Amino acid sequence: MEIILKEDIIGLGYKNEIVNVKNGYGRNYLIPTGKAVIATPTAKKILAENLKQQAHKLAAIKAAAEKKAEGLQGVALEIAAKVSSTGVTYGSVGAAAVAEALKNMGIEIDRKIITMREAKAVGDYEATVHFHKDVEVKIPVKVVAENAPEVAVEQPVAEAPVAEEVEEFDIEEEADELTEE
Repeated sequence: MEIILKEDIIGLGYKNEIVNVKNGYGRNYLIPTGKAVIATPTAKKILAENLKQQAHKLAAIKAAAEKKAEGLQGVALEIAAKVSSTGVTYGSVGAAAVAEALKNMGIEIDRKIITMREAKAVGDYEATVHFHKDVEVKIPVKVVAENAPEVAVEQPVAEAPVAEEVEEFDIEEEADELTEE
């Protein structure tokens, strides 16, 4: 089913874009919620006319998105998470954690425009911020242990005293002695 999107939908497309979706998704979700309309020839002509009239507005929106993207150039995040002894996080670090870390740095970004593979272990990851269909910024994200144990200096281990030889114990002999008494 061919539809025209009325708003940006991450993973599907951007506003005023014509995309193909499965019939049920379009008919049961996108169209009833007002996120899309069926792409009839008339709707396509109206879309073309609207895009022509809004060309300068779209250029301004793109310029604003590029300005926001420049503010994120060179930003690298380090997010502390509670980690087990094997390096696996309790829970996961995702788009919401990235948005919170950016907010702490003074950069307000909606978590809905951030995509990131869920980080379930300590390591390096990458988050993508989608400002506009042509403007995306990739931010390196490093997940570290919240309570990283300090590396202990190796101390010489004292050797344990060697036990003197122990007499062998024979259970049958002991049993025989007990029965004789």
